[in-house]
Amino acid sequence: MLRLFVRLVQRPLLPAVRLWRRNIQLRVVAATLLISLAVVLALGFVVIAQVSKGLLDAKEEAAQSQAAGGFAVAQEKANTPATVDGPDATDNKVGRDASTWMNSLVKQLASGGQTAFEVVALGAGTGVEQAGPNALGVRGARASGNVDPTASVPLELRRAVNHATGAFKTFSEIRYTAGAGEKAPGPALVVGKRLTDINGEPYDLYYLFPLTQEEESLNLVKVTISTAGLFVVVLLGGIAWLVVRQVVTPVRMAAGIAERLSDGRLQERMKVTGEDDIARLGEAFNKMAQNLQNKIQQLEELSRMQRRFVSDVSHELRTPLTTVRMAADVIHDARVDFDPVTARSAELLAGQLDRFESLLSDLLEISRFDAGAAALEAEPIDLRDVVHRVIDGAEPLAEHKGTRIRVLGDTQPVIAEADSRRVERVLRNLVVNAVEHGEGRDVVVRLASAGGAVAVAVRDYGVGLKPGEATRVFNRFWRADPARARTTGGTGLGLSIAVEDARLHGGWLQAWGEPGGGSQFRLTLPRTADEPLRGSPIPLEPEDSRGNRARAAAEAAGGAAERQPAHAGDHSPMPPRSPVANAMPVPADPTALPGSGARVVARPAEQSAQEDRGADGG
Repeated sequence: MLRLFVRLVQRPLLPAVRLWRRNIQLRVVAATLLISLAVVLALGFVVIAQVSKGLLDAKEEAAQSQAAGGFAVAQEKANTPATVDGPDATDNKVGRDASTWMNSLVKQLASGGQTAFEVVALGAGTGVEQAGPNALGVRGARASGNVDPTASVPLELRRAVNHATGAFKTFSEIRYTAGAGEKAPGPALVVGKRLTDINGEPYDLYYLFPLTQEEESLNLVKVTISTAGLFVVVLLGGIAWLVVRQVVTPVRMAAGIAERLSDGRLQERMKVTGEDDIARLGEAFNKMAQNLQNKIQQLEELSRMQRRFVSDVSHELRTPLTTVRMAADVIHDARVDFDPVTARSAELLAGQLDRFESLLSDLLEISRFDAGAAALEAEPIDLRDVVHRVIDGAEPLAEHKGTRIRVLGDTQPVIAEADSRRVERVLRNLVVNAVEHGEGRDVVVRLASAGGAVAVAVRDYGVGLKPGEATRVFNRFWRADPARARTTGGTGLGLSIAVEDARLHGGWLQAWGEPGGGSQFRLTLPRTADEPLRGSPIPLEPEDSRGNRARAAAEAAGGAAERQPAHAGDHSPMPPRSPVANAMPVPADPTALPGSGARVVARPAEQSAQEDRGADGG
């Protein structure tokens, strides 16, 4: 379920991921935007922090100076001697109580601020009115400008003022009473100090300096930096796009031209303008393409000449070969009248002429494949009929070698769309080679069909193949043992033609072998013409190979050990493994399949002759 959920989540993202991987310009521009955004954000945070610190430091300095002056004035008024007459009689102690005097003091101190600050006076005490169970008293609270004194002055500041001397400051928020209308709260710097009134009683005087102007200035700086930063990021992204485009466009052009060159359009060239590095790259690319075109044309001309030479020679040799054949037939028919040496020479001449004719036919067929003139005449056929015809033709050679040819898997029809003549030629090569190299032991031909593929495997138990020979066995004129004579008159082109016939069908022809353990050649064809192969119904490495026998013995030993405690007396044999694997391998590449043609098992040095005799009996 988790894997299914991950797939469902990833599926909508696949186009974006594919675009990200394929577009270098997008990656460069995106990286530039991200880096620029990070730099602008870091710079913006630093600038805003510095501006904010500067504004607050200046505000604190001015606020402390104004508050110190106000504290001095308040204390001076409280300490003024009593007089009966005089212009400031309203501010003297005579005829006025402390409450009236404090109201007058707050109004007088606030009037000098002109909205630059507000004044709050709180009576000192130990009451708990309106401030919570742990709060200090706020008796006789007075404030200017409809400020809520208890909510605007923090409790921590009141504690500090009540328990120590000197002025204290902190940042808080000015809150207003209901009489202030819709006046919104705002940040402020609060400075407070413990003083005494006209009666010598202590009280707390606080100056509240609104930070509205500083906040507006800081917001203006933020907006300015954000706008400038966004503009810079977009500008850098555009610059990166333009710069990368100047580099990526020629690269994309070169990639497109390279793809067209690989498709065979060798006349394609890059358009070169200027004298910069990109221009030099374009000139070098065009020079490379021109040299490549010249070399390919030379190779094509050479190949064409070689194919024409082989074809012409093959055709031209047919006329004298016909004449020589006629003369050789006459000599061969009259060999009974010759002496033994001359008669034997006549027989050798006839045999070598037969081989010469086969070689000419094979050369003509190879030249057709090289020229791309080979045509496939596919029709539905039953491979069982083809296999039986091939075996009937190879019976005389098998009897001469003392070899028995067995067929497995021919109980059910094995139908495929194929060219009967070419498939028969492939199987004839495989069966004749198996008989020739089988050392007189059995040759097994196995047929199978599964999914969209059919297969025919030819297994022998002869000399086998050495490591690395399974991939070279299809080369032209290649022999595993150059000193070994071709007793059947082979030309050395049979397997090369066979693999070309398999490729013409869209199939595979693969080989497996081990020294002294024989070999197996497998032909795999699609059921329907032009249908891609996904696997073969027959494993390339046979079930009776040394490696498979060792693995089967290990599995049997392990299974017996596991069963021993529960069934000590049970000696029933394990069920035999099926000789034909019906499961289709997943990989489409034949070299990626288990036991591909590239896999050859080396024979261990300590292998005994008894194991070889066991392989002969298999």
